[in-house]
Amino acid sequence: MGTIADSLDAAFAGAVSKPMPKSVGARVRFLLSKEKADSKTEAARKLAEKLDCHPRTVERYRDDKIKNPNPEIADRIEKLTRQLWQPKVRADRAKKAATTGGIRLSLRGRFGFTAAPGTTNESRQRRITKTLPAEYAAALFDARQAGADEDDLAQIVADGLAEVYFTDGGTRAAGLSVTLDDLDYLTIRY
Repeated sequence: MGTIADSLDAAFAGAVSKPMPKSVGARVRFLLSKEKADSKTEAARKLAEKLDCHPRTVERYRDDKIKNPNPEIADRIEKLTRQLWQPKVRADRAKKAATTGGIRLSLRGRFGFTAAPGTTNESRQRRITKTLPAEYAAALFDARQAGADEDDLAQIVADGLAEVYFTDGGTRAAGLSVTLDDLDYLTIRY
């Protein structure tokens, strides 16, 4: 995953109304409850495939017999739990951001510009905190949902910042094209 995709996931995780389970056993029990299966054994097998471990290991996590999985599996359990935790609450907050409020970005990255034919501006590092309008938030959410790569997500962010920051809503620098080349960090809030 890239910086933008990770930041979107973190923003979604921060949009929940109650914290997700803390222990590995509680997380695995939650994940097993989300598996569509006819039996507990089949659910454990499906989850084991996602976590890349043995089904019996999943059962041991569920029963709190193994409390400290190796770091790779612990990371997979956390990411999967975060993805599935309170989807309706996250969807409601994302819908509100995508229709009315937009999203707040704080970032540091290298921006490049192309303006009128024949003119360019060398890229340089900038630190920006701005609110992207709802249409760019919606485009970002839709692209992330569709599995867009980091470059596509970066271009949506760059286009949004071109409108609200670089061209000031179209009042200056008409026809400016902005690219986001190197992103040091990005924080997204609803």
